[in-house]
Amino acid sequence: MSSLGALAGIGDTPLVELCSVVPPNGARILAKLEWANPTGSMKDRMARAAIEGAVRDGLLKPGGTVVEYTAGSTGISLAFVCAVLGFNLHIVFSNAFSQEKRRTMLAFGATVEDIQSDSGAITESLVNAMVARAAEVSSEPGAWWCDQLNNRDAITGYVPMGEEIWAQSHGRIDAFVHAVGTAHSLHGVTRALHAHDPSIRIYAVEPSESAVLSGGPSGPNRIEGIGIGFVPPLWEPDEVDDILTVSADEAMRMARRLTQEEGLFAGTSSGANVVAALRVAERLGPDARIVTIMCDSGLRYLSTELYRSVGG
Repeated sequence: MSSLGALAGIGDTPLVELCSVVPPNGARILAKLEWANPTGSMKDRMARAAIEGAVRDGLLKPGGTVVEYTAGSTGISLAFVCAVLGFNLHIVFSNAFSQEKRRTMLAFGATVEDIQSDSGAITESLVNAMVARAAEVSSEPGAWWCDQLNNRDAITGYVPMGEEIWAQSHGRIDAFVHAVGTAHSLHGVTRALHAHDPSIRIYAVEPSESAVLSGGPSGPNRIEGIGIGFVPPLWEPDEVDDILTVSADEAMRMARRLTQEEGLFAGTSSGANVVAALRVAERLGPDARIVTIMCDSGLRYLSTELYRSVGG
């Protein structure tokens, strides 16, 4: 048994081919099932890398407290890693995000405080308020602020996902399509893939309601985990070939289709990834192979509009 305990379960997630939602004779689309990580999210990768980096650099001491603002998935993953390694965790959260995420963070032992969203939507002002509050809490003795938007260790945590994709696809990949929140997972995977083949095309995905990477205005967004309302500070536009926009309604419809037609219980950002991947498949034609990410499980969204009324 690994001395890492449950952290040894992070990574080596399956790569499967979509069958039912892909048009006949279209490009093949492969999906990386990141809900196979211990907490059901790709964020386990960055949480481990970020915390281990802080310990390595002497920023986080035994018995210390990790502080972070989060839409939930990063918070859950940080709570998991903190539980394994024995750190405290203070999360700045909001009512704009699912109750499943809140309850999971609490179950792992995190302290969770809220910044209220009057409209229940994800906006630039909400994210900025969450960041500001996390900065305040991190000034307390023994606290270390993960600050995911500016944390380069988080990018490094996703490089192994790119290596896994390369190995699982046997190096036969023409494009990688993925949604942008912090942009860390997009960039980490891209750097791994481009180290093997610089010709692989990279497509970023963002909500059409808040398409700031595409030069559009910031606006309220209903796709949890992506579309923070401003350009992420570590965004590298030169690594990306194109940016695709997907609406929340399109993403939710696809997430439900993935669940009912492919048996893949998807969250909203995963639905957005597949909508965009299908558009890329049309561009590249039937000989292409495209990889995208199932970021987390639909289990995190049962109380939200994504699945609340399904079958009811």
